Amino acid sequence: MMIAASIPTIIPITMPVFLHTRIRVGDLDRTIAWYRELGFECVRRIPKSPQGNLLAFLQIPGSAHVLELCHQPGYKLIVPEDLMHTAVGYPDLIAKCDELDKKGWKIWPDDWRRTFPAGRRMAFVTDPDGYEVELLEQK
Repeated sequence: MMIAASIPTIIPITMPVFLHTRIRVGDLDRTIAWYRELGFECVRRIPKSPQGNLLAFLQIPGSAHVLELCHQPGYKLIVPEDLMHTAVGYPDLIAKCDELDKKGWKIWPDDWRRTFPAGRRMAFVTDPDGYEVELLEQK
């Protein structure tokens, strides 16, 4: 079991702060490995919550927001299509998409390369459970 660095030190908050997003997953280790390819690190794991869930907290270094993965053995996971998505920014989206493409990842829309010059650079990938992740260029 991996227990890495804790979530960033709590600082006095003078205004609301968006801290984390929780998604249910079918296989915790598979999902952690998948999100690592996007730049996330597993910063904390809880082997059993009071509700019996296995939890992992993922974070991109330098980001305050945390993605909480929740797995409940025996729970039938159904992710409704187009219900929600997360978004991750990269300084060079073409390089990131090329890296993922070489590893066999399905990047969509299929014409993502041709649509880049006409506007904002963005593409999507779908995680192992069906959640969409938007990839954006942030320069």
